[in-house]
Amino acid sequence: MSSKITIHDVARLSGVSIKTVSRVLNREPNVKADTRDRVQAAVATLNYRPNISARSLAGSKAYLIGVFFDNPSPGYITDVQLGAIARCREEGYHLIVEPLDSTADDVEAQVAPMLANLRMDGVILTAPVCDNAIVMDALEREDIPFVRISPGSDLDRSARVGMDDRLAAYEMTRHLIDLGHKDIGFILGHPDHGATHLRRQGFVDAMGDAGLPVRPERMEQGYFSFRSGFEAAERLLSDEDRPTAVFASNDDMALGVMAVANRLRLNVPETLSVAGFDDTPGAKVTWPQLTTVRQPIAAMAGAAADMLLTGVTWDEGARPPSRLLDFELVVRESTGPSPRLGLTNG
Repeated sequence: MSSKITIHDVARLSGVSIKTVSRVLNREPNVKADTRDRVQAAVATLNYRPNISARSLAGSKAYLIGVFFDNPSPGYITDVQLGAIARCREEGYHLIVEPLDSTADDVEAQVAPMLANLRMDGVILTAPVCDNAIVMDALEREDIPFVRISPGSDLDRSARVGMDDRLAAYEMTRHLIDLGHKDIGFILGHPDHGATHLRRQGFVDAMGDAGLPVRPERMEQGYFSFRSGFEAAERLLSDEDRPTAVFASNDDMALGVMAVANRLRLNVPETLSVAGFDDTPGAKVTWPQLTTVRQPIAAMAGAAADMLLTGVTWDEGARPPSRLLDFELVVRESTGPSPRLGLTNG
């Protein structure tokens, strides 16, 4: 029955014009409180569900928020979607998620059809898309506001949301050092992600503050994928001269480390401690469960959506609005005391 209810039925029941109903549904200002109440009561009584296409035709808004991503971690993009969808639904908006190959020569050709065919009210850019000047140029030409999650460059170009990646990596490294680990391997994330360099810096700073060397052979390049973590771990762990702990820049790579440790019959954490970053669902379903940094991915996406929905404007000469969210060190079973504790060569 609800599918047959139209905006005309709502207007008749509430005793107002169709235009007034549209203004209430679109949350436009300057509608009298008692009128708004009557329309909302009629909507509830009739169980009316406005059609998003009709709403967009009736006003200047499309009620669509986009998310552009280029990230191999399924856990990360799932959390981004969940956080953004939750906030969009509160305001009656829909979310469109679009993958991009941000390193391709034709990235502008990828973006142009989306902007031409989808009348989006704003876009959330995740790493590394958030640092792609071509994508940002295209959005600015179309006058589409955007908010970036964890950008690493040109920070004053747009509104942004993030966390302190350097401090989070510092604290995770400090956790391993406090467990007695002096020989720690580190797997970097994708070089195009701004967070990669901040996490590396946090690791290096913590090692330096503890008076521990950062050996070049203990730093391996990864790309935020399970496979890259697996391959980096093979290089770190295949010789007898191996670290007692490995800190990977995200959970997917840390799970790759644990897979190699299992293949080499290295007990975690008795022989090798493993730590990750993000606290994606995989961190809790592996055994032993993964010690990691809980990055507020869903909350950051929700905050980015909120900034778009409430308006992201700033005065000329002023810095764009930004929000810094908290992280949490989550200590689970994959980290433990160094096996070299008490040894004279430790």
